[in-house]
Amino acid sequence: MTAPLFLADLDGLAVGDRLVLDGDEGRHAAVVKRITAGEAITVSDGAGRALRVLVDEVTRSGVAGAVTDDLTRPEPALRFHVVQALAKGDRQDLALELLTELGATVVTAWQSHRSITRWDAARAAKNLAKWQAVCREATKQSRRHWVPAVTEHVLSTTQLVRLVEQHPGPVLVLHEDATDWIEQVDLPDHGEVVLVVGPEGGISPGELDQLTAAGARLVLVSDAVLRTSSAGAVGVALLAARSRR
Repeated sequence: MTAPLFLADLDGLAVGDRLVLDGDEGRHAAVVKRITAGEAITVSDGAGRALRVLVDEVTRSGVAGAVTDDLTRPEPALRFHVVQALAKGDRQDLALELLTELGATVVTAWQSHRSITRWDAARAAKNLAKWQAVCREATKQSRRHWVPAVTEHVLSTTQLVRLVEQHPGPVLVLHEDATDWIEQVDLPDHGEVVLVVGPEGGISPGELDQLTAAGARLVLVSDAVLRTSSAGAVGVALLAARSRR
């Protein structure tokens, strides 16, 4: 079983140093996860760097131990940016958890025409902070060393069209009426692929016309109609498997 992962600032730390994990993460390790002396944990900065720590001290405020290994991983050459239409309730959290587990590197919220959930300016800041928290927790659960970046604003369809026009890499819109499969897309060796995921009610015809006119490509990821909570994750998984090969 892999060691539990916690997130912390690792600036200046190297193998042989002593790491003290305190604050919320430290208390979580000591009180919730019940880490004991002699156990190994992984501590990551959420940006690819990670250290293995052999715990030798546990208090109610945290844990501490010697850094035994550097587990840092290089930044992926090909990154996956998911534009996720707003969804309601736990569907949204599930989408974010799956995207994180499967390797999305950036997540952007989209207020699409058919999104049932509507965010005003006040709600947007609060909900985007929740998105980031969900991604952090999913990063720890999946033992990933990268926390997806959650864009700090919600895109309108007009702004999404502008993103498509300006993006140098492929922009793929997941849609049941597409004729091409995502496996048919030529992937670059590096850079960023954008995946656009619609809401439960689907992307409106007008939005599809705008996105394709701007240069986006419609693709299939399944022979069934997937929910907004799973479609993006399936797309990321298929692209990640191809990029690793």
